[in-house]
Amino acid sequence: MNGVDPGTDDQTDTLGRIDGVGDTHRALGAFLRARRGRVAPENVGLAGGRRRRVRGLRREELAQLAGISVDYYVRLEQGRATQPSPEVLDALARALGLGTAARGHLATLAAARRGPAPRARVSPVLQRVLDSMTQMPAFATDHRLDVVAWNGLGAELIGGLADPARRDPNNARYLFLDPASRVVHPEWRDRAAEAVGQLRVAAGNYPDDAELTALITELSARSAEFREIWASGEIVMCAAGRKQLRHPVAGLLTLDFETLHVPAAPGETGLVVHVFSAEEHTPEATALAELAAAVADA
Repeated sequence: MNGVDPGTDDQTDTLGRIDGVGDTHRALGAFLRARRGRVAPENVGLAGGRRRRVRGLRREELAQLAGISVDYYVRLEQGRATQPSPEVLDALARALGLGTAARGHLATLAAARRGPAPRARVSPVLQRVLDSMTQMPAFATDHRLDVVAWNGLGAELIGGLADPARRDPNNARYLFLDPASRVVHPEWRDRAAEAVGQLRVAAGNYPDDAELTALITELSARSAEFREIWASGEIVMCAAGRKQLRHPVAGLLTLDFETLHVPAAPGETGLVVHVFSAEEHTPEATALAELAAAVADA
């Protein structure tokens, strides 16, 4: 990590506020600036070299690659042009080399939606489902990455969720502000990038969510690593795969995981359920079973 001083990033002010968060007119431009800064000129057929004063592409270069006027692109970045056409968005996405998740976020920002912040509600049925999975660690998060529900094994495995004194219930705050998270998550950088990407998408979906804006501002003010990842414009959405977790008793575990989406009711936010499991007859399966028994006896 680069150890950036507080407020020195070009997308943050001295209070840690990030350009575009909570402001639909500026959010699109902030994202475009971040993403054009990641494109190496030589990778898109342009001359690079040490004499360039701009990281990544210049505005006029991106406009040329996208086939739009420089003036119009500048107005997009400055928030003076709103609701670009799908054709313009597609051209910008191609020029910037955006993946599926980043393309979706770009379209959301361009739509400039507004509305009240949704509330998270855990239904009795969802909690019952979580509690029934006694051999599988599981927990649910909302769009702010607040952990709003869990089962006993899930709470124990990711740092002691059931005890507020052990860890913050917000996953992003826990990752960036609690050193213990780096022990629980050996692949910390990957988890951090996922968290920032999810918060970025949430900020685009819910620009009027004051609690979300306050969380992002707090993390920006207190964590140079958060600012660095945010400034990259990176959006990592990981729905399934394998993750490493370390527990003081069970040790280092490499587990399969799946994310399941609970649809949102009107006025509510959809929840994401994170479920971990181990293949049968493996050391991880044995360790999980022993930990589950200890949790049940506690």
